[in-house]
Amino acid sequence: MADIGVRGFGRTLEEAFEQAALAMVAVITDPARVKATQPVAIQCEAPDRELLLVDWLNALIYEMATRTMVFGRFEVAIRGPRLRATAWGEPVDVKRHQPAVEVKGATYTGLEVTELPEGGWRVQCVVDV
Repeated sequence: MADIGVRGFGRTLEEAFEQAALAMVAVITDPARVKATQPVAIQCEAPDRELLLVDWLNALIYEMATRTMVFGRFEVAIRGPRLRATAWGEPVDVKRHQPAVEVKGATYTGLEVTELPEGGWRVQCVVDV
């Protein structure tokens, strides 16, 4: 078992969630190698922001695994306990993407969703690879 921390920063909570997703993709491959051509709609709901972050990342992991895709761009909207998003990506091309690891799941380890005193947001957790 191995663990890697992912963190996202943003002016808004949504932007921070998008950046955490991009950080998770960076564990797998260089996001610049991903052609964001195929949209996939994703929805989650959780009683608090921390659990919503874990659900969001796990939903992305599920979609990447079941569709054999990798994502490179995200658009997130959060309204109360609900997250609606679009992730854009493409089918995995092992030669071009050169996946380093398979992310198995987002965990509660290091889980944090924080509004920063200077403005903006920081979100983070550890993913199991």
